[in-house]
Formats: sequence, C-alpha cells, structure tokens
Amino acid sequence: MGGKIGFFDLEKHFAFYGAYHSNPINIAIHMLLVWPIFFTALLILYFTPSLFSLPYIEFSLFGINFILILNIGFLLALIYAVFYICLDAKAGSLAAFLCFICWVFSSFFASQLGLSLAWKQFHYNHFRLFWQLSWYVGQDNSSAMGYLRKYMQKRAPALLDNLSQAFLMAPFFVLLEALQSFFGYEPYPGFRVAVQAKIDAEINEWQDKKQKLMS
Repeated sequence: MGGKIGFFDLEKHFAFYGAYHSNPINIAIHMLLVWPIFFTALLILYFTPSLFSLPYIEFSLFGINFILILNIGFLLALIYAVFYICLDAKAGSLAAFLCFICWVFSSFFASQLGLSLAWKQFHYNHFRLFWQLSWYVGQDNSSAMGYLRKYMQKRAPALLDNLSQAFLMAPFFVLLEALQSFFGYEPYPGFRVAVQAKIDAEINEWQDKKQKLMS
C-alpha cells in the first residue's frame, strides 16, 4: 500500500518534521510537551464564544456537571482530528480520540478554574511558563531554548521554515513516533524506510546549502 499524495502525503509531512527532530533528546522533549501544549491551548480557547450560536452540550465528569462549547477550541480539535484520520486511518483515529479527550478535559478544567485562573495556569505555572514560553516565544535562535535545540539538531527549528505544518503535525508526529518506537507500528509496509530516506535527503540538502554559504 502506498502513501497518499498532496496535502495528505504522510511521508512528506513526517519527513519534514523528522528532519528537524531526529535527535533522541529532542524527540523525547517533544513527546513530553507537545500534547500538554495542545491541551493548554484548548484550555484557553474554551472561553471563546460558540460558533454560529451553536447550542451548548451539558456533560458530566467525575460527578461534576459542566458545559461543552462548540467554539474555536472545538473547531481546532476537530480540524486536527480530521486531518490526522485523513493521514492514516489507524494512528489518526487514535490521535483524533486524544484530541477529543483533550477537548473534553480542557473544557472540564477550564469550567472549574474560570478564565482568570485558567489564564494563570497557562502563563504563570512554572512548568508551562518555562516550556511553553521557550517553545512558542523562544523558537528563534537568540533564546536559550533556541540555542539548545539548534545545537541538538544542528539547524533552526521547524517553525521557522513552515509554521502551519510544524504546528499541525507536531501532536501526530510524536504519537506516530511513539507507536513506531514502542510497538513497531507503520501506516503501511516500507513507510519507515521511505521516510528515513527522505529525512536523510533533506538533512543532506540542508548541510550542502550550509556548506555553500560558509564557503
């Protein structure tokens, strides 16, 4: 079974992201942080208004009633979920389920915290402050995290080359990386080999360009 083409070309997307995150330490950092970043983004987006005046959904979790709002946070989670399923039905379905879980639980915590506390959780909690600000604001090479990531990867972060692709692919990339590492999962036979060949070609091309600039 071959890969899809165009916007849903999983090999292309995975190779692009993998070319920037081939260092084991960098991969581990992404595995630990990407989904929590996605979760806290939904936490804040819970307070955006309902889209097109869509009705609220009453929900109960841990015996506590709260409201699910079909707003920008829901739309973001839905876009991510549908995109991942289109990339790969099996791993994408798992990723879509995780998107749904993140949306529900972020809605639950946001409804209990309120906007003020949710905002403080997003910005001033030490864990999120260090990692999220380093990850989002500190993507440029002048920041400490930027230098660290540039040193580990020997190149600038993926965000500088393709912002939308890096943000959109990040949660699915780390999930697929985990499924490959721990369970040997491949969307189809030969996927890992094909992607690695593209990653090597991408890295070699970048190194050639860097060498020409230096010469």
